[in-house]
Amino acid sequence: MQRHYFVAKMPDEPGALHRAAEIVKRHGGNIDRIQYDKRIDPYTVFFEARCSDEEYLAMRTELEAIGYLQGQMIVPSFLKFQVILPNSSGALFDFLNYTTAAKCNIDLLDFDDRGKHPERLTVSLTVEKAQTVDHLLEDLKSRYPLEILEYDTTGQHLDDTVFYIRFAQELRGLLGRAEDAFLLRLLSDINHVAQELMNMGKDPKQVFSDVLRSGKDLKRTSGKSFYADLQELDLDGARLLCVQMPCGGNSYLLLKGADVTIIDTGFGIYFRDLDLLMEREGWGGMGMVRQAFITHGDADHSGSAGLLNAEVWMHPDTVEVIRQSNRAYGSESEGSVLAEIYTKLINLFSAFSVNAEPRTFHTETLGKRGDFTILARTKVADMECEVLEGFGGHTQGQVFYFLPAQLVVFTGDSLINFDSLTEERKEFATLAKNLMTTVNVDSVKASKERKGLLRLIDEVESARNDGRKCLVCSGHGAISVLENGRLVQYGNVRRYTSE
Repeated sequence: MQRHYFVAKMPDEPGALHRAAEIVKRHGGNIDRIQYDKRIDPYTVFFEARCSDEEYLAMRTELEAIGYLQGQMIVPSFLKFQVILPNSSGALFDFLNYTTAAKCNIDLLDFDDRGKHPERLTVSLTVEKAQTVDHLLEDLKSRYPLEILEYDTTGQHLDDTVFYIRFAQELRGLLGRAEDAFLLRLLSDINHVAQELMNMGKDPKQVFSDVLRSGKDLKRTSGKSFYADLQELDLDGARLLCVQMPCGGNSYLLLKGADVTIIDTGFGIYFRDLDLLMEREGWGGMGMVRQAFITHGDADHSGSAGLLNAEVWMHPDTVEVIRQSNRAYGSESEGSVLAEIYTKLINLFSAFSVNAEPRTFHTETLGKRGDFTILARTKVADMECEVLEGFGGHTQGQVFYFLPAQLVVFTGDSLINFDSLTEERKEFATLAKNLMTTVNVDSVKASKERKGLLRLIDEVESARNDGRKCLVCSGHGAISVLENGRLVQYGNVRRYTSE
């Protein structure tokens, strides 16, 4: 028995839902989830039923036959016009015969014989099939003087009685040429997120707004509108460039000799922008990258890995997070609807590109660095590097990269200088928290990771005994140093724009 989803389009009348439930029952289905809220959309019901494939097809066929199944994302046409009716008994009745025959939903009728235009009726209506509108207008024009005020087939003028249709249209604008079946599946998933958050007291309209905002912000800040904040430092003869993307995590470029190494690739949607930035900044473009090291599997840290012609290194659990498309993989919260669907959404919006053959660190202990296990020792831009295994707090498989000689640590999302984030970056980061309630899969382990990194920084600085500060290269925000327990920006940050 499998879980199958339905997006039902039902009349707003007594017994409609009961009739659909009877069909599911008769075909042996067990409804596991249902969500309907008239405040959001009075005609759309989402439900999931556990049944066999054959039973699912039988249910769909019967629901479709009675007009209850939403199988296509048909955008109703909106029509507003003024018509001159004769001043006679039954004139409005005769007019409405035409709108009823065309199966129009009347949104507005405005007529008053004491007004400035006692003969004029203003009408707004919606019709599912555009050709029906054309036939209706032909019939009306042959009988009445008529002036069209607005005619829209894009869905821009639709009200919240068709909320999910409007929402799907906006999703389509973000995703491109998405098929109706794909959009309906995605709508069902997003509705599931809304249902979970509504049960926690969240505003459902805010949930849908946050979903769209995530996609719109990424689209708006890529291409011609791309910008980044840069810090460039010297590491004992190697160059280090911190690139803070408009949204999401940082990428770090390291150059010693001719080849470039990247630590965290950023969102896939920014790949071309980062390529152009590298060319303009004298780094030769993304084609110069020979090795990539990933801290963890979130899209803003690994989303361009599949676009690189380079060795891509990561933890084995990070490979699974990416393959499962679930950032909660391997944690106690693996079954979280919020984490799983957020991963799917942000991967879609950000053009996530999976690396076909990532290389993985062996999960063997080569010693300890503070509280952390050393998984591997490798070279990063010809500098000795220790790969430290996290505890699975932010995500399973998150690792930290430590350059002992240069005193630099790349901390993923376990240490972040929030004070260095711009307001726009803070707002984008808030969207993920709103949609998942937390960005960590295990808050206790995440706290241990943060405290362990702070102790490690303090220990390696004390061991040097020369006053040199450890550079903290966070997953978000500026390169920083630790002063009195707080991360403080190190050096200057300059703005790069694509214009």
